[in-house]
Amino acid sequence: MLELLLRAAGWTLAHLPEPWLRLLAAALGDALYGGFRRRRHLVLSNLHHAFADRAPDWHRRIARESCRRLIETGFLSLAMPFLSERRLRAIVRGTPALVDALTACRPGPPAPRPTLFAAAHLCCWEVETAMALLVPAPFPEFGVIFRPLDNPAADAWVKRTRERFGMRLLSRKGGFQEAMAILRRRGCIGLLFDQNAGLQGTLSLLFDRVGSSSELPGLLAERFGADVYALFPQRLGFWRVALDVQQMVHDGTSAGVTLALNRWLEGHLRADDDRCASWLWLHDRWRNQDIPARRLRLEAKRSLLDADLRQRGLAALPRRTRFWIRLPNWLGDVVMTLPLLRALRASRPDAHLTLLARSQFQPLLEQIGVADRVLALPSRRWGYFRHFLRLRHEHPDCYLLFTNSLRGDLEAWCTRCRQRFGLRRPGRPRPLLTHAWSVPADFVERQPHQLQLWTEFLRHFGLNAPVDDAPLRPPAAPAARIIGIIGGSENEPLKRWPVAHWRELITRLAAVHPDARFHLFGTANDRAVTEAIARGLAAPVEDLAGLTDLPGFAARLGDCRLLVTNDTGGMHLANALGVPVLALFGPTNPLRTAPVFRAPVRILQPPGCPAAGGGSLAELAPATVLKAADEMLA
Repeated sequence: MLELLLRAAGWTLAHLPEPWLRLLAAALGDALYGGFRRRRHLVLSNLHHAFADRAPDWHRRIARESCRRLIETGFLSLAMPFLSERRLRAIVRGTPALVDALTACRPGPPAPRPTLFAAAHLCCWEVETAMALLVPAPFPEFGVIFRPLDNPAADAWVKRTRERFGMRLLSRKGGFQEAMAILRRRGCIGLLFDQNAGLQGTLSLLFDRVGSSSELPGLLAERFGADVYALFPQRLGFWRVALDVQQMVHDGTSAGVTLALNRWLEGHLRADDDRCASWLWLHDRWRNQDIPARRLRLEAKRSLLDADLRQRGLAALPRRTRFWIRLPNWLGDVVMTLPLLRALRASRPDAHLTLLARSQFQPLLEQIGVADRVLALPSRRWGYFRHFLRLRHEHPDCYLLFTNSLRGDLEAWCTRCRQRFGLRRPGRPRPLLTHAWSVPADFVERQPHQLQLWTEFLRHFGLNAPVDDAPLRPPAAPAARIIGIIGGSENEPLKRWPVAHWRELITRLAAVHPDARFHLFGTANDRAVTEAIARGLAAPVEDLAGLTDLPGFAARLGDCRLLVTNDTGGMHLANALGVPVLALFGPTNPLRTAPVFRAPVRILQPPGCPAAGGGSLAELAPATVLKAADEMLA
């Protein structure tokens, strides 16, 4: 049945007037571009990644024309078995470079060299099987490696019709031995060099983005010492093609051939818009890095990235793969993600990290520099999600969510990012994610740390770099003996140590350390608490609550010899800065939310409090905290 359909369609297209074919191809190409949203998004994404400096109107124009030329190519492929030699000679001609290359491949003195003709997915590539019509006889022995159809009858028909001009089609499933035999006889082999070879390819750069290229041309060229030509059709008009070649200059190694072909393709497509529109942009050109279980690491059968970087004169991989990361909404949780963000940068050295965070966190995150860009979330008013719909034009490759809310999932969905990753807890479906790690039913979340849970989530999707929990700055003892105090807790009053206890602690610390000064930290909402703590104290106390922004808060924390604190976001920030932290936990769970960076940390809980929290901070005596503070200051 498939063969009959192919025959009927091919015969019809071969006998339609070309003006009709031109109009039909344009109409179907426009329908493909306009009617299939996912395909349109893919082609625009590919163009945006490859030509980020071009205007959106240019991307749309090239994308639409590329869709039209794909239909034109399909029409020609179907019609070729029914086109006469006379008609084909009117459609395709050979350039002098092609004629010279094929003439040099003819048997006879001087003995020809084995030759590879590597073709790319360019408009009307099917005409390459009619090369014998373009040069004077005799035509050299020429085999073409092709991907067979699944239907045996249709495949046999395609093979038979494509071989009518003297070429031999060799199936990728079993024709490699014959291809090598032809090269041993100093014949010619034509094959596709592909840029979406998946895990079986070799990692290299294409438009400065890591992809997987087919290494078969390079392997054959190295084994047989073959000359290598890039074979490409130059479109002159609808069903009008000049078939051309360009010999590759390389070092004779497989890597050299592979990189030379990729660099040639880049230059060919950058040369002018017409050539660019002729490439098949509708393929998922960088798909090898889209495999969910390997998304967060670079992987393929082989890597040529180091050699590619040397050829391009680059010291490191360009960060062109767009990872967007939705951070949690609380400062402490944001700080706990930083070791994983570092690990992600190490695991994907090509990743360009964009953090999406609450606006108050943006200056601090930009100062820390753990990502390439920070986008502030808009205010939660009408039109909130329109902001994320506009972001779809930036075409993120991957969206990681450290949030667990429907709002965060909807934000990611609006960007139309094709891969949206999160974790799924039992009984909490997340239908807007494309990929989720399901927390095991026996995973007791009160015991492992939140960082461990997030680490398991990212490792499930390929993270292979160690979690980097080194402080954000090298530890250094401040010149002054400043003791920081965080006595408030904006989101939960039960997490606050009583004001009377703080006053007693400061008084006794001042008596033991007369050179100490005390800084009270907090937000404007903590001001009532800090004023109550400081009121009437003889010790040198400076109340900074609500007087600093987040970067200023971080700078002041960095001046502290010690921070004594409730379970707050400031506790995590001080720990990230390498400041010694004495943390007071009562109702909350230090097993799950303790500081994570490798800096001095001591956790105190009330007497009899379970390790997972649940006690009353009022029962934690000032004398106990004083003793621990003295030990840490020593």
